[in-house]
Amino acid sequence: MKKYKWALISLGVLVILSPLGLLAKGTAWGEWGGGDLKVLLGYIPQGVSKLSGINHMAFLPDYSLPVLGDSFAGRTMGYYISAVAGAGIIILIVFLIGRIIVRKK
Repeated sequence: MKKYKWALISLGVLVILSPLGLLAKGTAWGEWGGGDLKVLLGYIPQGVSKLSGINHMAFLPDYSLPVLGDSFAGRTMGYYISAVAGAGIIILIVFLIGRIIVRKK
């Protein structure tokens, strides 16, 4: 683990800084809904309109904890949970790919 110390520290800093996204206006790149695309493009692409209702049961809708509502605390905790989950998934995928590569050699 000493070999990965700085990478893990850097990842931890990014997780801690993730709620800074709450200070930005508008939406993050690529997180547009149908209404946002209509404003940006002038129309809603057919694929987006077909799949628009597929994610109606999101675990963290709009990066907020439903039990805390749309409060600043709810959104901040939602950002932290999303950051930790995303970082964990990336670490797991990289670890598994590394194990597969080592076993093939």
